[in-house]
Amino acid sequence: MLMLNFLKALRRDERGVSALEYAILGAVVLAAISLAVSGLDTDIAAAFTGIGDAINPD
Repeated sequence: MLMLNFLKALRRDERGVSALEYAILGAVVLAAISLAVSGLDTDIAAAFTGIGDAINPD
């Protein structure tokens, strides 16, 4: 009987659902940031190369 009560209580507990929703939202945000930054990596590298060339024009 004790195990049955525990399983019923576990099924009604919704605290883990909120944590899972936040984890999924965080993963989506991280994926969006990653895609945005990966598209800019060549532009950023070119900008730093231009700055380096302007500072030290050999």
